[in-house]
Amino acid sequence: MVAFGKYLQRKQIEEWRGYYINYKLMKKKVKQYAEQIQGGSQHPRHVLKDFSRMLDTQIETTVLFMLEQQGLLAGRLAILRETHDAILEQPDISKIVELRESYRDVGRDLLQLLKFVELNAIGLRKILKKFDKRFGYRFADYYVKTRANHPYSQLQQVFKHVGVGAVVGAISRNLHELQENEGSFYSIYDQPVLPLQDPVVEAIKTAVDKLTHSTNFLNFLAQHALIMQDELVTPSEDAIDERAYHFNSLLLNLGNTFLYMVNTYIIVPTADDYSMSLGAAATVCGVVIGSMAIAQVFSSVYFSAWSNKSYFKPLVFSSIALFIGNLMYALAYDANSIALLLLGRVCCGLGSARAVNRRYISDCVPLRIRMQASAGFVSASALGMACGPALAGLLQIKFKFYKFTFNQSTLPGWVMAVAWLFYLVWLCISFKEPLRDTEDEEKTNPNETTSMTDRVESSRVEEGLRKPLLITSGIKPEDEEDCNESEESQEDSHKPANSFRSAYQLLTPSVKVQLLIYFMLKYAMEILLSESSVITSYYFSWSTSSVAIFLACLGLTVLPINILVGSYISNMFEDRQILLTSEIIVFLGILFSFNLFVPYTVPQYVISGLVMFVAAEVLEGVNLSLLSRVMSSRLSKGTYNGGLLSTEAGTLARVVADVTITLGGYLGRGHLLNATLLPSLVICIGSIVATCCTYNSLY
Repeated sequence: MVAFGKYLQRKQIEEWRGYYINYKLMKKKVKQYAEQIQGGSQHPRHVLKDFSRMLDTQIETTVLFMLEQQGLLAGRLAILRETHDAILEQPDISKIVELRESYRDVGRDLLQLLKFVELNAIGLRKILKKFDKRFGYRFADYYVKTRANHPYSQLQQVFKHVGVGAVVGAISRNLHELQENEGSFYSIYDQPVLPLQDPVVEAIKTAVDKLTHSTNFLNFLAQHALIMQDELVTPSEDAIDERAYHFNSLLLNLGNTFLYMVNTYIIVPTADDYSMSLGAAATVCGVVIGSMAIAQVFSSVYFSAWSNKSYFKPLVFSSIALFIGNLMYALAYDANSIALLLLGRVCCGLGSARAVNRRYISDCVPLRIRMQASAGFVSASALGMACGPALAGLLQIKFKFYKFTFNQSTLPGWVMAVAWLFYLVWLCISFKEPLRDTEDEEKTNPNETTSMTDRVESSRVEEGLRKPLLITSGIKPEDEEDCNESEESQEDSHKPANSFRSAYQLLTPSVKVQLLIYFMLKYAMEILLSESSVITSYYFSWSTSSVAIFLACLGLTVLPINILVGSYISNMFEDRQILLTSEIIVFLGILFSFNLFVPYTVPQYVISGLVMFVAAEVLEGVNLSLLSRVMSSRLSKGTYNGGLLSTEAGTLARVVADVTITLGGYLGRGHLLNATLLPSLVICIGSIVATCCTYNSLY
């Protein structure tokens, strides 16, 4: 593996050599600090102060040089503007061509400047990580946060891009004016759609997008979906992504996500009535709802493995399995068979393609819109969660057609079967299987692209260029190390996990705590949602429509809460602070939900349920956001990836919760509420204790 110091030295522009971050010097200082602390000749606080001062000096040198170069580019543009005005008065084709090439030269020099900033950003991120790993501190988190918004900090100047934006705007406008407009009287500012950009301008914008890939609402939702990125996409690889990208296929992928979530929650308001109509107890609804989750535990693994070879075939299988499963669910009423009902839900669970949905976005969507696609995944899930119960509330009709009964219990099955049939037809007509890497390599002209060796080397060494330097909760850890600090080969350090055991071995204690938190919140949410129809009918005599409205309102809070957290709260507080606070609020919501000494009322149930659900949603977003940053990059690819691990943790939580509801039913409906809330309370307390124990290690 190429050490970053050697790579940085090789990629430096000779004339700018004195203005790059002195990575080798700082690496040597880190080693000296370690020796001084071990020998007792230096206090850790003095080390932190001295290292901070060194970083400030290095960054200041880089920033001042960047501003100086921006000024030189601005001066060249001002001179070109004078020539431009003269040419417009006396047009000359040869001079116009020459002027356009001069503007492009300025653009190419700006690209070199952006590359300069990128290399320095990588060096800073790597040395901060190296310092943290050597001393066991969270200095990176402290350093970035104290300088991110300070008025005298040079660090933030790197990412404001005011000068870069002005230069890009000037180049774009002037190149557009020099194009032949066929006598048009409109300027660039009068056009609602931007004209076709010059390739140099597009390259600059791509470079700026990679450099300014910082946390925002879309990025927060992407992390919420746990769609992880493993390596930097180089320009040639990004071009392959563009060719392979198919918008209708992305819509079909999101459509599968939406329909599956509708399918999951559409039966919740009526599952207890359906169970009783087949001669079972109302609390068997826990098994009915949970049987889908049980099957999903196994389907997530084979769908994740299947997505290594294809995306179209798993989605087709998913649609067929869900069509058959819903048909069996609807026919169970006339067959008077609880076994057929459960088998139908198991079949639906076997069609869970959420692992494919995540994988498709991370593998087949271009980098420039991957955040939007990831946000679409979360939005589709949230919308499906709200639409499922709402749709169940509308299906309050009853009639018979031939031997088939259509009522509030069977209509969810019939409606979803028809929906999946239409989806299957749309899928077969419109989905386009993306090209695989092997296909891309065969079709790539070696004369038009860089060599494979250079591409791999650049991708591995520059891993993380698109990752943010300034993020609200610290620096994202990376798995690769310099060659002189690790005996593990480059191939091994990027090799994906090949089993659950090897994936588990890659989890740090803090990641295990976060998976426990994810298990806890999914358990608490499943208890609230799955037993809602039984609890509300027993205590408040709610109808199916009332339960559906309550569940739909809960589902509609998902997106607003994510907007609030992703756009505001996460910018005001550290993620670990939000994490612990949310856990405590979930604990209070569970505690307030118990039926103890006073008569149980609708306000108590609704308010406590809303508090618990909203806090759990906040907790889920922040927890997965943290998880996506601290999980090993080796878990970003392969069958046993981070998305699969989180899916399995959440699915197991749902299974345990639904089994708890069914077992609690043996105590009687009057004791069901407290019997199911007690395990939730215990698990919640355990997650809070675990969080407190690992608080300082959470980013």
